[in-house]
Amino acid sequence: MILTDKRILEEIEKGTIIIEPFKPECLGTNSYDVHLGKYLATYKDRVLDAKAHNQIDHFEIPKDGYILQPGTLYLGVTLEYTETHHHVPFLEGKSSTGRLGIDIHATAGKGDVGFCNTWTLEISCAQPVKIYAGMPIGQLIYFTVEGKIENLYNAKQNAKYNNKTTRPVESMMWKNNF
Repeated sequence: MILTDKRILEEIEKGTIIIEPFKPECLGTNSYDVHLGKYLATYKDRVLDAKAHNQIDHFEIPKDGYILQPGTLYLGVTLEYTETHHHVPFLEGKSSTGRLGIDIHATAGKGDVGFCNTWTLEISCAQPVKIYAGMPIGQLIYFTVEGKIENLYNAKQNAKYNNKTTRPVESMMWKNNF
């Protein structure tokens, strides 16, 4: 089941959902709007290797915006830091963002119970589009969990994205054994 606005607020009061900064006007009927942080990143190499640590270049979005180009994968980050201790968070694009031809995640829309961080966005676009730091970029939806949890994400020894950051994080696929 998806949490409603009232239930999200109850969970925030209990401390099982944390959103910083929290703005009441960003709370929808059954979601919370998140915003684009001020940093983007692109990979240094055009060809990426799943077994290698692919390096990225971070840069700040200028105050007058930045034009995304098709054919480039941009890593963005949410302005909001979140913690989810008893629910499964899903990050989805906003329809207004999609109608500009912007995709905010290629495959990683689901978070884990225990995820405590900003969200790295996998941004691509259908045509050139100008974006701005602070613009609404997506929405978090929270699902209830059935059963007890054995391994919270933030307690896992092999969790690859636990380091708190305000910048996008590159793929850590290279840390897997395959």
